[in-house]
Amino acid sequence: MSTLTADEFGPADAGSDSDQMPKRRSRRSPVKQILLFALMVLIAIVMLYPFYFMIDTSLKSNDQFLHGGGHSLASWTALSKALPWGQQMVNSTIVSAAAILLILFVSSLAGFSFAKLQFRMSGFVLMGVVAAMLIPVQSIIIPVYVNIAHLHLLNTYVGAVIVYAALGTPFATFLMTAYYRSIPDELVEAGIVDGLSYAQVFRRIALPLSTPALITITVLQFIQIWDDLLVGLLFLQNPQQRTITVGLGALAAGRTTDIPVLMAGSIMSAIPAILVYLVFQRFLINGLTAGIGK
Repeated sequence: MSTLTADEFGPADAGSDSDQMPKRRSRRSPVKQILLFALMVLIAIVMLYPFYFMIDTSLKSNDQFLHGGGHSLASWTALSKALPWGQQMVNSTIVSAAAILLILFVSSLAGFSFAKLQFRMSGFVLMGVVAAMLIPVQSIIIPVYVNIAHLHLLNTYVGAVIVYAALGTPFATFLMTAYYRSIPDELVEAGIVDGLSYAQVFRRIALPLSTPALITITVLQFIQIWDDLLVGLLFLQNPQQRTITVGLGALAAGRTTDIPVLMAGSIMSAIPAILVYLVFQRFLINGLTAGIGK
């Protein structure tokens, strides 16, 4: 009887313990979800508060900002007089678009070569490209400035585009190399067997497949170049060629700074980068994680 009782009640006890375990876990999961939600709300508040401050301050006159109380559109009315933001945003668009096109052209060709072509010291050259990503811009900006000056490209769009392209190409090449490595070698070999050259394989097969990576590079480089101040301040000193960030920097460096006008200009400057990110954000994760398993 004792044996039968142990056999009968042993599994029953084990079953009751196993039934209790999911209940305990289910009791804890809502607490974790609430804590996670509270943490995300806190992070959102911290991240969005600067935008709230910018918008609220831009809707005040300078007197209202200094002494408190009230809202008005005086700062937005005075923005065009204090800052030629329209022309400066056009300048930023020209520089950003030209630099991104150059970066995409060079990095896509280099990435395909590193990933699918065999040549001597390709690994060593790729390591050099990756090492270039680790060099701080501030440590090379003086020799770059001297070289651009020797080429008589200071205060020209061409000089700024070359500098931006040189700074953005290493990361773009590394990303394109990782992406092209995720493309099966059999696909490239099939194109070669069908009579295509490597250039035709790149143009007809590899390049169309790399659209997510190209969009990722475009978004990241656009935000980087659009928001940059150092290169634009050094290489585009002509007031007629200033980018929007350089214009805002010059406005803030004045003897008397109208903070609401500066905030209005900052909002105008931030809108293009925010729109580009929101439109293409679904491509970013796919492009950044491409080739991670190869």
